[in-house]
Amino acid sequence: MLCGCASTTSGYSQSVRAVSLPHFSRALNTALSWPSPTAVDALVGARLVEDGSPVSYPEIAIARAVLRTNPRMTAAGALILSRATIRAARANGLPPEFLAATLLQESAFDPGAVSSAGAVGIAQFTIGTADDNDVDPFNPFDAIAGAARLIATYYRDYEPRYRDPYGVALAAYNAGPGAVAAYGGVPPYPETQEYVSLIYQRWAHISSFERP
Repeated sequence: MLCGCASTTSGYSQSVRAVSLPHFSRALNTALSWPSPTAVDALVGARLVEDGSPVSYPEIAIARAVLRTNPRMTAAGALILSRATIRAARANGLPPEFLAATLLQESAFDPGAVSSAGAVGIAQFTIGTADDNDVDPFNPFDAIAGAARLIATYYRDYEPRYRDPYGVALAAYNAGPGAVAAYGGVPPYPETQEYVSLIYQRWAHISSFERP
């Protein structure tokens, strides 16, 4: 009789576990998906974009880097934002991988990111800088386009004067063009120098996902 009860209890526990875990997984996937609210939860175990051999399309390479950096991003969201990044970069004469690396460093492609310094959105504009550049920092597509325009403006200004105009443009984006003018290039701020270095590393990492 005792054995029968134990067997029944064990079977009941296994049944509860079998029913509960999938619901928990779905709730977790929905909570971690962007945009929110979402009608479809993420697919557990689906890593078709995140994993794989080198690819011929920068859209996939950038999305792969996003997914490996930001576990809250869905594959669909990463691909949508990757495509927007490529469009904005090409429209402003920037390498798409370079702009993507910058956005990864700024926010890990999180449209809802907010920093302690008051920078917001995927491109981490301050409200003042966003207003000056006619950008809605909370709209990821507008912010991506605005960041591309601003960085490209810096790049074109610095290209005739510096050996590494990309690095100096990044310094201006991070510390402001005033700091670049004051020091004649990347200012000696540890935060800014690390910022530039990390973006170059991310740029190379994204490029490594693409076929030569």
